[in-house]
Amino acid sequence: MSNSKPSIATPTVQRRLICMIYETLLLLAVELAAVSVFLLLTQNHQGAPYEHALQFTLFLVTAAYFIHFWTDSGHTLAMKTWRIKLVKPGYARLPIKVAAARFLLAWGWFLPALAVCYALGLHKGQMAIAIGIGMAAWACTAFLDKDRQFLHDRLLGTRLISLPKAVKAAKKSA
Repeated sequence: MSNSKPSIATPTVQRRLICMIYETLLLLAVELAAVSVFLLLTQNHQGAPYEHALQFTLFLVTAAYFIHFWTDSGHTLAMKTWRIKLVKPGYARLPIKVAAARFLLAWGWFLPALAVCYALGLHKGQMAIAIGIGMAAWACTAFLDKDRQFLHDRLLGTRLISLPKAVKAAKKSA
């Protein structure tokens, strides 16, 4: 028998991307609620200051959503559904500073493409293509890592792990 520890499984890139799609749907609901509250509080005023305030509010709500779940249980509802957990080896819970840094670094999925779109003055259809290419490029960073972790996780020393399937209790016969 070997004394080696069982290795911690990393979820496949495909499973993580599917989880991200589910996460997007859940986050949209949270953000719609935030927009509703924002519009009620601002009495639906229009103009650049309100638009920027709304964008900043959505950024903060998104940050609060992820940072809360990552530091509390290590996974969001979508991550729990797909049995994926965020961990930092050596820590029982993810430190808030690490969670905040991960949130900011995870913007690497979008920011480079958004910067290109802004610099080149691309329209919506072109923006969608640019963002798609940027996201695909960021996803490919997992294939450059021996543990298949995304770049932001490698930089922070965090990792996504697969959780085992829950054991179902045997049904009692009547």
